[in-house]
Amino acid sequence: MLKELSIRNFAIIDELSVEFKQGLTVLTGETGAGKSIIIDAVHILAGGRSSVEFIRHGTKKAELTGLFELPTGNHPIYPKLEEAGIEVEEGTVILRRDLQDNGKSICRINNRIVPLAVLREIGGSLIDIHGQHENQELMDERHHIALLDYFAKDQLATVKATYEEQYSAYRALKQEVAALSLDEKRIAQKIDLYQFQIKELEQAKLQVAEEDALLDERRRLMNFHKIFERASLAYEAIQAEGSGLDAIGNAMNALDDIANIDESFKEPSEAVTSSFYALQDAAYQIKNVIDELEFDPERLNEVEQRLAMYQSMKRKYGATVEEILAYFDKISEELESLLNRDESIQQSEKKLRQMEHSLEAISEELTTIRKENALKLSEAIMEQLKMLHMEKATFIVQFNELDNFDSNGKDQVAFYISTNVGEPPKSLPKIASGGELSRMMLALKTIFSSSSGITSIIFDEVDTGVSGRVAQAIAEKISVISSNSQVLCISHLPQVAAMADQHYFIKKEVEDDRTFTTINEIVDEERVEEVSRMMSGAEITETTLKHARELIEMANERKSIII
Repeated sequence: MLKELSIRNFAIIDELSVEFKQGLTVLTGETGAGKSIIIDAVHILAGGRSSVEFIRHGTKKAELTGLFELPTGNHPIYPKLEEAGIEVEEGTVILRRDLQDNGKSICRINNRIVPLAVLREIGGSLIDIHGQHENQELMDERHHIALLDYFAKDQLATVKATYEEQYSAYRALKQEVAALSLDEKRIAQKIDLYQFQIKELEQAKLQVAEEDALLDERRRLMNFHKIFERASLAYEAIQAEGSGLDAIGNAMNALDDIANIDESFKEPSEAVTSSFYALQDAAYQIKNVIDELEFDPERLNEVEQRLAMYQSMKRKYGATVEEILAYFDKISEELESLLNRDESIQQSEKKLRQMEHSLEAISEELTTIRKENALKLSEAIMEQLKMLHMEKATFIVQFNELDNFDSNGKDQVAFYISTNVGEPPKSLPKIASGGELSRMMLALKTIFSSSSGITSIIFDEVDTGVSGRVAQAIAEKISVISSNSQVLCISHLPQVAAMADQHYFIKKEVEDDRTFTTINEIVDEERVEEVSRMMSGAEITETTLKHARELIEMANERKSIII
């Protein structure tokens, strides 16, 4: 569950820290006080989409921190944390997210920086936020199959995993066949292009080290005269009569004569002797190079042309010779595939038929499991709807078979409902009112909450548009859900507030020409006054206070019965 939430510089919140308990926590306050802002903060903390607009004006970043107490036992969050390399200490995990004014955010789990995807994965296992507009999920029939599959997850898990694996392979192969079955004109164009490119690259005979060698050769040819002149000068300086080598030879002979007499000259003698022979060898090498030097303008032209060809190939096929050769290998394989496409298509189509046969068998198994669980879901939902004063409602799960396979099999699932006696069930999105959708979603949350593993469920004004005994029924239903998961609920209904195990009052204040939100836990008389205000509006009288006390007392009695 969410034990502690800390918010800094977020929207109109300057600094706020609040502790939560197990059970039902209700957040109340005037419209615009900042209740939904707190829920937005939790949503972003759990990996939701952020915006620089959430950063409080005049500050550079917003800071969101949440301390979660993890359930004991086999919970799906533990393998996720282990996979992310995050250690759990004392059964708690801390999520933190800093929103920066440059649009970026920094995500941390237990003080370790993680990608947003990891934060979203972990956060999604801890928090389920049901916002004011989330009932729209029920208005889209495409989501209905996901809700049914979640209900039947224990029976579906193995079969669905097998199907998804095979469907992924089937889809990939189908895309390959489609690619091979391109229209003949496009194929012919590709073949012509690849054949031209392959021929051009084969004639080029590119080699990895050749370009560097050509650049060196061009540099030598372009500087031939300078090389010849400077090398000849060096040779003459060393080897000519009376030049360096003769002088060093005389020094060598002189030192050699006295080295045997005086040991102190032995080392210099050896050094001069070594230098003499080294210079002699260098002069020999210089002479050989000079003898071989020959200016060849035709060869220079050949080198220039070869280098120009390398540049042309780079412009067409890749930045380096390695990339060009890799491209050559790639188009050679693709050309081979195109030239043999008929055979490939036949083989792939045969394999597709085999895969379709296998998928058909697995999808039938999926359908069987879904239909069995659809009956159970219908019964469970109708039972919950009775408690929410929709006794006359009839709920069924409608199945239709798709023409082709999709990621869920061949089932098209839609929720149908009849809210009046004598009327046939019709598509839920077409006939359900806002209040009926709210009750439907609460019924689903009640059914799913005990097995979802979600530690915290947040309701943001899901009770909008209801009143009277329906409001009381919704309050009781939210309280039932809180017996399996921690529930945080923003509400304007006194019936819901009265059922709270923990009640926070949120208000907006102005100080030094700045607006900020405060949150305070209210108990005893403060709570009675808040429930009274919710019942009557601005005027709080002895009568409304009496009614508020009675409502809270009745709520406590009801909680002891229903939970």
